[in-house]
Amino acid sequence: MDWDEKYQKGEAVWDKGAPAPAMKQYLSRHTTRGRALVPGCGRGHEVALAVEQGLDATGLDIAPTGVAEARAKYPHLAERFVTGDFFDPPEAMRDAYDVVLEHTCMSGLPPSLRADYRRGIDLTLRRGGLLIGIWFINPALEPGNEGPPFPFSVADLTALFAEGYDIVEDYVPDVAFPVREGRERVRVLRRTMGS
Repeated sequence: MDWDEKYQKGEAVWDKGAPAPAMKQYLSRHTTRGRALVPGCGRGHEVALAVEQGLDATGLDIAPTGVAEARAKYPHLAERFVTGDFFDPPEAMRDAYDVVLEHTCMSGLPPSLRADYRRGIDLTLRRGGLLIGIWFINPALEPGNEGPPFPFSVADLTALFAEGYDIVEDYVPDVAFPVREGRERVRVLRRTMGS
């Protein structure tokens, strides 16, 4: 998938113009501090939310156009948006974050890349750090459409992080973007193993 081309063509349909309601609700209810990374940050809504909530947040995206659009939308945060590969993050990002905020990055990846995604989390999140995820579990796909977003079950999520992470919170949020009601899951994981 050419993510940059999607932005160039105005086909970033996953972007709803605001941070995920469930992420906003979670961060407003839980004091969360430290350095935060938003992988697949796109136009930067979760980065802006995280900074507003007191986190020292950085967004990483493989699509230069997405990063440029984030910088244009949030010029006061422009230096916080970085172009790069989450599967092979820059050295300065390795073992550097207390929090990783997940929203739509994972669901955009085909199942064959899920192990690479987990590796990206392992490379960037410190031991004891939190992976705060709004996971798109049950996308409503048209018949014959395999994704993205790619279907991702709760069992798949559990299996992906079975080793080295403890579940801190896990629930179906009562707020969501229209058409995503009941299709997302808030699952917060704490990293228990070292890098």
